[in-house]
Amino acid sequence: MAYEQKENTGSLFRNDKREKDTHPNATGSAVIDGVAYWVSAWTKETKDGAKWQSLSFQRKDAKPGKPGKRGTVEDFDSDIPF
Repeated sequence: MAYEQKENTGSLFRNDKREKDTHPNATGSAVIDGVAYWVSAWTKETKDGAKWQSLSFQRKDAKPGKPGKRGTVEDFDSDIPF
């Protein structure tokens, strides 16, 4: 039986393929309001040395260049009145 992600939950796993500081420390997935997301997490540190997690979410169904993955100017509606 395959694992099924439950609503409003997610999982993160250590990224053993991390080679640069820009690569996430952990990756995984989540389902929020019925939408599946890829999740990336970076461990950061404050000036005082306290560690915290920075998270990034990307829709699994997002296509490159479309909103949800750093869209481009062409992706926005040209009817914006300003």
